[in-house]
Amino acid sequence: MSTTLDQKKNRLFFTLSGIFITNALVAEMIGVKIFSGEQTLGLQPAHLHVLGFVMDFNLTAGAVIWPVVFITTDLINEYFGQPGVRRISFLTVGLIAYAFVVTFCAMQLPPAGWWLEANSTDPAGNIFNIDFAFTKIFGQSNRIIIGSLAAFLVSQLVDVFMFQRVRKITGAKMLWLRATGSTLVSQLVDSFVVLYIAFMGTFSHSQIIAIGLTNYLYKFSVALLLTPVIYLGHYLIDRYLGKKNSDQLAAAAANDSQSIL
Repeated sequence: MSTTLDQKKNRLFFTLSGIFITNALVAEMIGVKIFSGEQTLGLQPAHLHVLGFVMDFNLTAGAVIWPVVFITTDLINEYFGQPGVRRISFLTVGLIAYAFVVTFCAMQLPPAGWWLEANSTDPAGNIFNIDFAFTKIFGQSNRIIIGSLAAFLVSQLVDVFMFQRVRKITGAKMLWLRATGSTLVSQLVDSFVVLYIAFMGTFSHSQIIAIGLTNYLYKFSVALLLTPVIYLGHYLIDRYLGKKNSDQLAAAAANDSQSIL
């Protein structure tokens, strides 16, 4: 393998890893905001009846960019296999945890008086405490943080396992099946792990399941819609590395991916 090809492989991994880490980290930071999916599309609330609860598509803002994490996970999975996904997933969890620690420390810093006074009213003239707002926005509970990190890591390991198991059966064919199928399974796990860790004892089992099913319905729909984007990503990588080289890289990745860990 030529030096030029080695450089291309390294650049590809660094690029995909950078996209993956950035979007995962930003999604965690903005995830504290809940928005209405229906109103964003100009629709009326869904009012779905799930297990005795009326549910709408009220989603975290992080859900908007999380599909980018789906795509990069599948691309790293395809060309760098289980070792690549595991390496970047553990690194991302560590960086997200670091970001939460830094944010917590920032909340403890005493605010400057002039900063409070200069930012004490909104454009409509309503009085508010900007330091309180800062803490309220960034001060996610420990259970939510732990649940989110645990769900992220477990779902990533499940994703790479399912992806490579399907590839072992189908070979290099049926890209849509291993990419979309692994995402559907991993996000089912993700949807419920985070909710049970974060809200067990606060919400009932039925309520957690209802929320999880509603969130998963959104993720399910997005995963299906992203299938053409996965093919586009593969096309661009094939053009960058060369079809023969990319096929060899994918085959080597499959051989290196034998277990969930």
